[in-house]
Amino acid sequence: MTKPHSQAIHVQGLAAGPGERQTMTIKQSAWTGMLPVDDTALAVTDTGGPGIPVIYLNGQFATQGYWRRVIADLGSDYRHVTYDERGRGKKSKRSADYSFEAVIRDVDAVLTARGVDRALVVGWSYGAFVAAHWASRNPDRTLGAVLVDGAQPYDWLDEAMEQRIRKMFRRMGWFMPLLRLTGLTPRMNAEQMANCNIELGRVAREHELGPVLDNIAVPVRYVVASGASFGSRRDGDGQERIRAGLDAVTARNPNIEISAKVASNHGSILKKDFRAVAKAVREVLALDRDRR
Repeated sequence: MTKPHSQAIHVQGLAAGPGERQTMTIKQSAWTGMLPVDDTALAVTDTGGPGIPVIYLNGQFATQGYWRRVIADLGSDYRHVTYDERGRGKKSKRSADYSFEAVIRDVDAVLTARGVDRALVVGWSYGAFVAAHWASRNPDRTLGAVLVDGAQPYDWLDEAMEQRIRKMFRRMGWFMPLLRLTGLTPRMNAEQMANCNIELGRVAREHELGPVLDNIAVPVRYVVASGASFGSRRDGDGQERIRAGLDAVTARNPNIEISAKVASNHGSILKKDFRAVAKAVREVLALDRDRR
């Protein structure tokens, strides 16, 4: 069921000079509903209006609700598009394909369905990897990207880690169904969740992610956590070693910089340091205006 808050739809064409690309964005009304994609349907929320479009990409098993503080800080000058990925949240439907490539296709599907030609992509954790890939592949459609404690090249996956991941999700499998009605866990089985996590480890490898980041031609800002995660020590924390790999990324690509390194940890960054994320969004958009 869709919930349009206004019936008005405006089409605005931006005049292009000789050799320039014409941009057209359909300014939709506010809308909440289910978007059919492939064999599934995604729960989408679009605040609509004439503001600058920003699309938010969630953590691997997170939901669009995590962005509410960032959205509130940015306010009505922006058009905020959020959605729950396949099998996530309370409404998005199951799918036969939970691959990373399917997730990237879904970004295109959501933007196309909502009539957005160019947008700023903001991703946290798993969503940061998706945002980096989408920005790298779609420079003409990307105003810029904000990557929140994710998309750092690091070879953390080996055969032993893969087995630990599979074992962990098998152990969690017995109570996952109890939480699905709340939307706190995805409607995926233990094997599917493990496969998503393992695939992310492959996507994160230096020789895989490094060229993607090097190819980005639009402004990108990282917001990086520094707090220790549950079960790890602050000194020598594995996540801190992963974050250190960004030095090489920023050295190679002048479009990419670290906007802020904040005190919160990976899991709490959108709750405790949402202002730093909103600030990075404004910073990237200012850079995009300077490029035009």
